Amino acid sequence: MCWRRIVWLVVAAVPIIPLTCCGQATADAKAGFGSPERPNVILIFADDFALGDLASNNGGASRTPNLDRLSAESVRFNNAYSGSCVCAPARAAMLTGRYPHRTGVVTLNQESFPKLSRLRLDETTLADVLRANGYATGLVGKWHCGIEPDYHPMKRGFDEFAGFIGPNSYFGFRLDVNGTVSHGNKGYLTEELTERAIRFVQRHHRDPFFLHLAHYAPHRPLEAPQELIDFYVDQGLEQSTATIYAMIEVMDQGIGQLLAELDRLDLSRRTLVIFASDNGPDPVTGTRFNLQHRGTKYEVYEGGIRVPLFFRWAGQWPSGEREQVVQFIDLFPTILDVCGVSHPPKLPIDGTSLKGVLSGASDPLSRPLFWQWNRANPNYTHNAAMRDGNWKLVKPFVTRKSNPKDSDLKPVLFDLSAEEPEQRDVSEQHPERYVKMLRELNAWTRGVERSRKRKMFANGQ
Repeated sequence: MCWRRIVWLVVAAVPIIPLTCCGQATADAKAGFGSPERPNVILIFADDFALGDLASNNGGASRTPNLDRLSAESVRFNNAYSGSCVCAPARAAMLTGRYPHRTGVVTLNQESFPKLSRLRLDETTLADVLRANGYATGLVGKWHCGIEPDYHPMKRGFDEFAGFIGPNSYFGFRLDVNGTVSHGNKGYLTEELTERAIRFVQRHHRDPFFLHLAHYAPHRPLEAPQELIDFYVDQGLEQSTATIYAMIEVMDQGIGQLLAELDRLDLSRRTLVIFASDNGPDPVTGTRFNLQHRGTKYEVYEGGIRVPLFFRWAGQWPSGEREQVVQFIDLFPTILDVCGVSHPPKLPIDGTSLKGVLSGASDPLSRPLFWQWNRANPNYTHNAAMRDGNWKLVKPFVTRKSNPKDSDLKPVLFDLSAEEPEQRDVSEQHPERYVKMLRELNAWTRGVERSRKRKMFANGQ
């Protein structure tokens, strides 16, 4: 337990360090650096993290005091959705504000399907826009939107990168630092990412900055400090869940250190902190509590696409819950709106700014949202969904195999306000609703496929 005690001593010690930079920070705020008009932004992603992984949601089976505190201090969306049920398309939606099919990122497995998992060069990223408007931009952690040199994050709007392009390990990990790759690094990957995120904030505390901290945890491989795994095994959890909770605990400790550093630098009131997971839990790693949602990663049922989403902006927005249905495509316009950045898009944005909903100044938005995924080339008869209000239409999941054949399974209609949502098909009780939503879902699939196959711009592919 010595390892654990050391980590917590570091977290506890940070807030009592003398605030030697506060005077400069105040002056910087008056100059517009990290001010309410131009706040810093830290966007934290977990990987394959379930809603039920939060201690506040699982009765304390896991230990996530810092995430629970962040949740309590944030605007929390109870109906938040990823852009996809798998990682790469979800990240593309966040980066562009567009449905991932439009961006060229339709699947994962960059090594097997490089042309189907890279962000087209004619797409504009959130980092592109913020950097062009005076923000220091950094990505620490996972980049999953292209493995070729032209798709490196430093060519997609990020000034700095410390992370990895594809799969990695937690011990003996690979690390790409601004294009220089090292292998077999010592330490534990999650702690390394925390340290590098904190150093980025320290370097740029006088600038407006955008930091995307894309943690790998708790994605496979399941690796964590043994003493933490043993703790959860001793609580009666099976090995895989014990390891996942151990991985999450290290990530949670790191998030606590990062939040403490914001306090130390007097940046908390001038920094928007967002936390989300890229998609639902991986079924390959075993079954664990996920708020009774049906499905997992790879599926467009609620368990695959429903995610935690917190926005904390201390002193600007009161904490509380929102029932607004939101999706990752909304992050791009929301962040730009909050930062006061005007961006006339060269490609249409699918998302909508949530600034008014976050502040409580606007009523909830009403619009349909869409998802689809299968491995390799898109087959829109398979694993597609649309939500409109409390209605959800699903073309059922069939297989994780590549390039599945057309599905002959009947699309089903669910009422998400029902006591057991996604369990009973109500299409026969609501035939007009069913036909209307099926028509709209099919129209969406045709539209995003046309966009995906659009001609290349002169400067990109």
